[in-house]
Parts: sequence; structure tokens; C-alpha cells
Amino acid sequence: MKLTRTDKKILDVLQRDSGVTNVELADRVGLSPSPCLRRVKQLEAAGLISGYVALLDRRKARLDLLAYVEVAVDRHNEAAAEAFKEAVLREPMVVGCHAMTGSYDYLLRVVAPNLDAYAEFTMKRLLKMPAVKDIQSSFVLETIKDSTALPLDYLE
Repeated sequence: MKLTRTDKKILDVLQRDSGVTNVELADRVGLSPSPCLRRVKQLEAAGLISGYVALLDRRKARLDLLAYVEVAVDRHNEAAAEAFKEAVLREPMVVGCHAMTGSYDYLLRVVAPNLDAYAEFTMKRLLKMPAVKDIQSSFVLETIKDSTALPLDYLE
């Protein structure tokens, strides 16, 4: 799909406020509502828009602790590594998981109400997940930037 400048404007607005009405979106990007809605539907059909969510304030949800956890797994047992991935997918405190290069195999983003809850998660669940050999936790002291909006300069 070849994107126009207007398509990029639509994506930019929706990334920052997915709750905007179609009429307001159309006004912001300089279209009438019907063509604007048609373009949004095309962007959804093309897979550029994969969904709409409400972003919650982590602290107001009483999840004051944010940790990034590096996890090394036993690569000699592929079945256990797959079991680890499945265990991560079932764990609600793990809100992000990425396979990585480097010393550790995975990087987890973990939320918890406090350090005690995080320690319990680590000792009773994370370290008992299949194939886990080692972990390294880092705790967020201050968030400087936390955006879900992607740069659109690279879209054509």
C-alpha cells in the first residue's frame, strides 16, 4: 500500500489519541468524515493499524515497580526453551518479552505493586520457569520517555 501524506497524518493522530472520533480525525487531517473513515479502514485492512487500546497509568493501577529482567535460558534443550516462552505468555506481571542478542537470551518488562511482590514473582515463578539458568534485574528509577507512537518518517 502506497501511503499518502494524509495517511501518515491519520496514523500520527491515531497513535497519540486512538479515542478520537472520526469527525474530529477528519477535521485534524483535512478530510471530510466519509473519506477519512474509508482511509482508516484501508490502513486497518493493510495491517498498519493492528488494534486500539486504552493505555493505563501504571502507578494509578498500583503497579509502582517496573523492572527489566535479563534471562538466560538453557539452549541445550529446545523443548524447555519453548516451555519458557509459554510460561512467560501466561504470566500477567510480564508485560513485555523480547528475544535478544548478547549475554542474555530474553529481556522481560515486569510490573509489580512493590519490591516484595516482585521478589515473590522472581523466587516462586520466574526462577522456576523451564530452562531458566540466570537472571539479572534492573529497576526503573525514573521514566524519561515512554511512548507507544512509532516514527512515521520511514513509511513510503
